[in-house]
Amino acid sequence: MKRPWTRRQVLQTLTAGAFCTLVPRNVLGGTGTTPPSEKITLGGIGVGGIGHPQLKQATAAGFQVVALCDIDDRHADKVYKTYPEARRYRDFRELLDNEGDRVDAIYCGTPDHTHAIITLAALKAKKHVCCVKPLTRTIEECRKVAQAAAEAKTATQVTMQSNTSEEACRIIELIEAGAIGSVREVHAWSARPVWPQGMPAYPSFTSEVPKEFDWEAWLGPAEKRPFADKWPAESPIPEMACATWGGRAVYHPFNFRGWTAFGTGSLGDMGCHRANLPYKALKLKYPTRVTASNTRTYAVSFPLACMVTYDYPARESFEELRLVWYDGGLKPPVPKGMGSQSLPAEGVLYVGTEGVMLNSQILDEERARKFADVPKTVQRRGGIFPEWLEACRGGQKASCDFEWAVPVTEFVLLGNLAIQTGKAVEFDAENLRIGNNPEADALIRQPYHNGWTLESC
Repeated sequence: MKRPWTRRQVLQTLTAGAFCTLVPRNVLGGTGTTPPSEKITLGGIGVGGIGHPQLKQATAAGFQVVALCDIDDRHADKVYKTYPEARRYRDFRELLDNEGDRVDAIYCGTPDHTHAIITLAALKAKKHVCCVKPLTRTIEECRKVAQAAAEAKTATQVTMQSNTSEEACRIIELIEAGAIGSVREVHAWSARPVWPQGMPAYPSFTSEVPKEFDWEAWLGPAEKRPFADKWPAESPIPEMACATWGGRAVYHPFNFRGWTAFGTGSLGDMGCHRANLPYKALKLKYPTRVTASNTRTYAVSFPLACMVTYDYPARESFEELRLVWYDGGLKPPVPKGMGSQSLPAEGVLYVGTEGVMLNSQILDEERARKFADVPKTVQRRGGIFPEWLEACRGGQKASCDFEWAVPVTEFVLLGNLAIQTGKAVEFDAENLRIGNNPEADALIRQPYHNGWTLESC
């Protein structure tokens, strides 16, 4: 006897266009709104931080949030109030086990060090998955997640800055039209960090864990350590960064990013955003060499500021290229075409043989007029969540799916390896090794703790 079709199979069949007859909304008991059977149901994991605005974006795109999971009830309270009917969980594994076919897709908005275990578990359960950037904290995790996504054959997405927006597509069109000649340099920068970085050691003090917060679950596969709540008033550490969006919190909420055990620093946070479009426009994949110059580094934390240089080989119609990343208040030299103007706090400069472009603005006025009417040839799309919804419904895949996200994620991770070791990195992407730098090679794969393994996810 054949097993009855699941809700997912029915939905995928309908969206794939297998049936020519559509059931009228009034037959389904609707009142003109989208019937529940046409909704993609979504479970959010790690929802108290960036998850709050991004789940709103997901619902605006057409997802239906039906389950929520977070390890801090205080931090997630605003999300629980936004979706009062959503079923609540503390352990993401319980959400996946209990929800079964009631959830079609999973959103992961947790700190970097738990991305891999959550996305792997969701893919194993054959769920569509959207993960906040960066996709993973280590290169080994990145490859494991990509392999799992290929096997699951579900729709995936990473929340990098869109490479299909109007501005992004215009940049691609201008570069392809030769508006600034052959692009040989790219400079990308961010004002981050806006959290503490440059810590010489973990705090020596400990704090009582709030009853609403599960510290052990927050640690996940990271090495056990005592909970510390806030830096004391006399500590200068929070003021060392450009800003303190997370206040004086040591780890949670928000301030995990500066710690090497939990985050990926300023480069990991913003590098995926800034590199996503250059990777598409200039057909980049893996650099031949990565070097870094930065403020003082410590084993436990990322530096306050850094400059990372990536060298890429020639590819297709493009020449060799150098991409330089800056953060912590560092920026490239102001191009001559800008006169007395200053560079913005965040941005990307494209330097070509015939001119310079700041984001989508050609700095030379004469060339800007000459290329003002370049035809629109690149497809504009709706953004991160509309794209993912379309892919979940069996349509065109999302532009920042996991397959695309691997080299962009490894862009930031390779930069961090150069920062952490203080030595050049020459990455053998095919064999997953760094032959010239044993210290960096050892950091490609990092140990899991507390009973977690990549294989068990």
